[in-house]
Amino acid sequence: MATTQDYGFGEHDFARGWFMIGPATDATSVPAAIRYFGKDLVLYRGESGTPYVVDAYCPHMGAHIAKNQTSYIVLDGNHVAGESIRCPFHGWSFGPDGACDHIPYSPDFIPKAARLRHYPVVERAGILWMWHDEEECEPTHELADFGGHYGEPGWVEWKIDYMGDLPVHGAEILDNMADYAHFVPIHGATDWQYFANEFKGHVIHQYYSAGHRTLTANPEDMLVLDTWYEGPGFLQSEMAGTFDSFIMIANTPIENGTTRSWHGLMVKVHDGSRETTDEDRANALAYQEGSRLAFAQDVEIWANKRPCLNPMAIPKDGPFGKVRQWYSQFHKSRAEAVKVHERVNGLVVTLDKRPGKNAA
Repeated sequence: MATTQDYGFGEHDFARGWFMIGPATDATSVPAAIRYFGKDLVLYRGESGTPYVVDAYCPHMGAHIAKNQTSYIVLDGNHVAGESIRCPFHGWSFGPDGACDHIPYSPDFIPKAARLRHYPVVERAGILWMWHDEEECEPTHELADFGGHYGEPGWVEWKIDYMGDLPVHGAEILDNMADYAHFVPIHGATDWQYFANEFKGHVIHQYYSAGHRTLTANPEDMLVLDTWYEGPGFLQSEMAGTFDSFIMIANTPIENGTTRSWHGLMVKVHDGSRETTDEDRANALAYQEGSRLAFAQDVEIWANKRPCLNPMAIPKDGPFGKVRQWYSQFHKSRAEAVKVHERVNGLVVTLDKRPGKNAA
């Protein structure tokens, strides 16, 4: 396992950005212990239904706020009251902003330092997303809307596939954005037409056009993808194949060098002019399974490889160096990230065999 420091990305151990922390169903009125970014955290829903994430340990005497089943605060159903969460040890209560808002035996005196760090959380597309930033600043960009397809008529919503906890740094997962050469031996790509990357600030695109052995209905059909990251935490891809579909792959650090991965696929089964049938849903689930199996081919590699600090890249591999430079911005200060944009922004075409183009 290699860490951020081993790759030389920047001063922050964990990247800045929006990250998945679980399916929406993980957040309930019963506080849950979770661990991401090398920290113990607590996830809960307030009585309004809003999800919250706070640091796990009470500043009073260090008790874990979620890991308790025997305190009478828990047994009496007072662990969450309104939007606040209560420590099971002495009953100190912390509001959604992390500040202590009540001490049952000291109602007139609450230390100003009595607070838990809280983290911005958004529930969207059936998933919980948390903004992580070691500088503790507001998000630099809005969370994606995932093509607007979640809940859109004619589309079947994704189910979330947990893909495992992988002994690999997120940077090596992002290498796939440049890795033109792995698509044939790993994924069964055929008859390549186009492969390029575009770097635009905190966004990176991969443009792909090729045949595919499993995700197209006919051998002559093209699989056309626009795949992108808006920050380091999750991939999105609009895919035209047997069905139009939208892929999400999320990668969230647990420890420095260990990553949790999920996959989801939304599928367009009709134009929205009729009701979605059980057959439509079965077709969508089967198509998602094909996508999951394709991603599992990558996961198997990542789960069993050694760290690659310096790829032995050749010209036809794709722009690995630029992708890693782009990725490094999220481990640097905001000011340094702008300098990264100046170095990498632009289009890099690795292969272009489209009609009327010179073969690359």
